[in-house]
Amino acid sequence: MNRPFTMPMDTQTSTRASDYFGSLTFSGDVMLKRLPPEVFMNLQRTMQRNLSLDRSIANTVASAIKEWALEHGATHYCHWFQPLTGLTAEKHDAFLSPTGDGGAIEKFSGDALIQGEPDASSFPSGGIRDTYEARGYTAWDATSPVFLLRGSDGNKTLCIPTAFVSWTGEALDQKTPLLRSIDAVSKHALRIVRLFGDTKTSNAIATLGCEQEYFLVDRELFLQRLDLVVCGRTLIGAQPPKGQQLEDHYFGAIPEAVLAYMTECEERLFELGIPVKTRHNEVAPGQYELAPTFENSNVAVDHQMTTMHVLRSVARKHGFECLLHEKPFAGINGSGKHNNWSMSTDTGVNLLDPRDDTHPNMQFMVCLAAIIRAVDIHADLLRVSIATAHNDHRLGANEAPPAIMSIYLGEMLTSILDQIVGGESKKSAKTADLDLGARTLPQIPRHSSDRNRTSPFAFTGNKFEFRAVGSSQSVAWPNTVLNTIIAESFDFIATALETKLGKNPSPAKMETVVRSLLKEIVKTHRRVCFDGNGYSAEWHAEALKRGLPNFPSTADALPALATKKAEKLFAQYGVLSQRELHARYEIQMEQYCKIVQIEGRTLVQMAVTQILPAGLRAQGELADVVASTQHAGVPCPESEAALRDLAGQVAALRSAASALDSATSKDVQAIEKRVRHCRDVVVPAIGKVRELSDALERIVPADIWPMPDYASMLLIR
Repeated sequence: MNRPFTMPMDTQTSTRASDYFGSLTFSGDVMLKRLPPEVFMNLQRTMQRNLSLDRSIANTVASAIKEWALEHGATHYCHWFQPLTGLTAEKHDAFLSPTGDGGAIEKFSGDALIQGEPDASSFPSGGIRDTYEARGYTAWDATSPVFLLRGSDGNKTLCIPTAFVSWTGEALDQKTPLLRSIDAVSKHALRIVRLFGDTKTSNAIATLGCEQEYFLVDRELFLQRLDLVVCGRTLIGAQPPKGQQLEDHYFGAIPEAVLAYMTECEERLFELGIPVKTRHNEVAPGQYELAPTFENSNVAVDHQMTTMHVLRSVARKHGFECLLHEKPFAGINGSGKHNNWSMSTDTGVNLLDPRDDTHPNMQFMVCLAAIIRAVDIHADLLRVSIATAHNDHRLGANEAPPAIMSIYLGEMLTSILDQIVGGESKKSAKTADLDLGARTLPQIPRHSSDRNRTSPFAFTGNKFEFRAVGSSQSVAWPNTVLNTIIAESFDFIATALETKLGKNPSPAKMETVVRSLLKEIVKTHRRVCFDGNGYSAEWHAEALKRGLPNFPSTADALPALATKKAEKLFAQYGVLSQRELHARYEIQMEQYCKIVQIEGRTLVQMAVTQILPAGLRAQGELADVVASTQHAGVPCPESEAALRDLAGQVAALRSAASALDSATSKDVQAIEKRVRHCRDVVVPAIGKVRELSDALERIVPADIWPMPDYASMLLIR
């Protein structure tokens, strides 16, 4: 039985939450207790200001980390990094090293902490590394805490978050460009706050909080579905009689078995310094969500990858399989990972907080205008940042934001934009309390705007929620793109203001110049703002009229990475060189094709070895019934018609499976042509086999159907 987990808050108890929180991370109080004061201050400065580690303290830090890890039962350490697979990678080394006399010593140096050397040829590189060019390096990112990861057997491994680069120094991972983009957006955000008189801020920080949606299914049922095991989603499956029509699962009572699982996940995450603030049932049956607090975006990305690992590993202990695929079940809601992004100063000012009265808050309006401009100019890059074969099944359906990038601002900010363009100034609309009409109920303060769940990029009070990110996706790449395009807009605005204002401008001149620039930006880029229903056909027509790009699939979106505009942007802000960007373009095209082809081949195998035999068996049994009935001299036209229908469906499925087999087997050499072949031929062929298989499932007896159905997987807990 799992030990129930609570966060003890009473200072009289023997164990405080502060003693437990992050107990498996080398940070905070742990560092303070184990490092000399001057080393502790040096390391803290490194972490807080996003600096590289001072090598003079590396051995001291390594020694303290080793002793702490050994005391907690760790036997191995690894450089934990995020290659371009979308997952994490690690190679474990033992602390024990043999000595010449047949003994062993515990050894972990500063060099081992700072740098590792994994094989760089076996990870996706997009042409940066050939098979025979194996050397690559991992480098400790000291701004992200070292942590201990527990295995299912209780053993712990010391994990050192690192960047991963080629022997040439080119980035082969998700973290390196993310860190570069954080530097870029911070640098130019700092220019903005300096213009508004802030001389105390030394660093602007991109902050992030990622909600995570996921499904839980019984692991025994999961293992009986080849499509779930291989692809992470069901490639076939007729709709159950009850899905989410009654809307009774959302925020409903959490099943006891699921709650026990959630509780252990929270305990594991809390130990790793990842506090989960919310947990609840999501819209679809079998779907759930958790959300942590906001953090520095680099740490948040690392924590998000760890969260996915914990969700998967703990599920198996509880007899579940955690599905993070964006669309594991057709016909019900898929899963996303809402990416809540904001900017703050190291003095505690949220740059996206409009405060009580927005009109005099010119700094906020400048930051808002910069984001509007960034999303409009670089909508193609924002779209490609969340483009995957998995997410194609979710985006644009009545559950997720459309593939058209737009911004939701809400009534109050939309009114202010109207006033900026019109040149008039009115008082901001004050929010009022909601009277709920009963004496026993309190008056509730109403927010300045509603929430729009159909918008891919929505302002939600003091942050932007990028809702289109997929549930299985690493958030590193979307945030790299987001940081870079906003850095470019901050740079554009800061340069314009610095040029027009000169030195020591008067408040009147400051207001005049800022208002003029805001008016120009809003008039030019406001087309990307839309507060209505993003799911509607009317919006698609309106977006086309406004000239907004619409890339329905990953295959449509990927060419945005191969444009001169993209090359110039990422190179100008030092985020990705031309070669590094092109490598990512190549890798994303290859991954798209491989995922689609794997799904196609999996479905062919299921059709040939499971579905068609079940259909033929049902056909044979029905034929026996018809023959015996006719032999008895009893007319059975309905049974004869059913037999003809069943035989026709089996034949149609065999033909469709053969066509899909041919489509997945076709050798298309040029990668761009292969992407289009997958989009235009393989994906429709998969859909056709699914359509015929699902129709067959509705008429084949349940005892013959060879795999668990949707009702079994989604509705039974």
